[in-house]
Amino acid sequence: MPHFTPQRLTVARRRLGLTITALARETELSTRIISAYENGAAEPSEVTIHLLADKLQVQPGFFSRPEIEEVPLEAVSFRALSKMTAKQRDAALDTGAQIVEFDRWLSSKFRFPDAELPTLPGYAPETAAATVRARWGLGQQPVRSVVQLLEAHGVRIYALREELRDLDAFSFVADRKPFVLMSTRKSGERGRFDAAHELGHLVLHCEHEEPRGQEAENDANRFAAAFLMPADSVKAAGLRNATVPMILQSKRAWGVAAMALAHRLRELELLTDWGYRDACVQLSRAGYRRGEPGGIPREHSERLRQVLALLREERISVRELATQFEIDAAEVRSWLLGLTTLPAPGSASDRPRT
Repeated sequence: MPHFTPQRLTVARRRLGLTITALARETELSTRIISAYENGAAEPSEVTIHLLADKLQVQPGFFSRPEIEEVPLEAVSFRALSKMTAKQRDAALDTGAQIVEFDRWLSSKFRFPDAELPTLPGYAPETAAATVRARWGLGQQPVRSVVQLLEAHGVRIYALREELRDLDAFSFVADRKPFVLMSTRKSGERGRFDAAHELGHLVLHCEHEEPRGQEAENDANRFAAAFLMPADSVKAAGLRNATVPMILQSKRAWGVAAMALAHRLRELELLTDWGYRDACVQLSRAGYRRGEPGGIPREHSERLRQVLALLREERISVRELATQFEIDAAEVRSWLLGLTTLPAPGSASDRPRT
């Protein structure tokens, strides 16, 4: 029987947000024996391995592979960590670990841009955003695609699967490569802000700075606002004392949410406190607090689109790609879905060409 790696059972279980008790209930195994499998005190039979694989949405061979290098909690930019449950935290960390392993394989096969992120711990967010824009030659122009801009500078971006929909996004560094994992359920405008927010963490909270706490979150928000809506550009747009119709019209120029632009106008003293509150009330009544009516499409990953095109040329389907890691094809699709276009499961384009 193949070697069994206990840590992989823990990773497979936690990434789905399952406790040992929940897995015991699903498999009709005892909590005692599952704990023994995970701490290496016992080894499951081949029949039990197939049972665990089925319930945990992996292939049986997943448990015989080497240990997965885990993502340390202190390196991750979780928002409101104190409000997260242990299950949510562990599911996100173990998903991140699997994605790093997946990306490592892609990086061995394809050449991607090296990471070119300035490290600016201690900088004021506004200054840091201006510095990044200057180093990347953006001037005062709106960012056309935040996702593709980050990818061009070496950031690995993947989607969070449905079970982690309550997380907006988080970022970390592994193998000296910056990673951003994003929810694809939000509007295009808010997705852009999330990507810029995580860029803020990667730039500001590096070296000795940890991406943790409300102050760090506020700094990342201020960075994102300044990065997407440069001060000189906004000030030149004639938006002093802007009305709500002006905000709704102007937000398109920077590809941001109406609420985000209103907040930026207040931050730059182009709106008074009263004007800002009044705008927020009107926008909220119009549905702009919960969503972005008539918003822009979500951004797509050019890197992943090219990868999938090259894999198809080599007659490697998503299903075969997943087999490389002994996981279900649905798992790989969840990392890519929403960031690129994938063929439907089981379609002719998802099968090797003959």
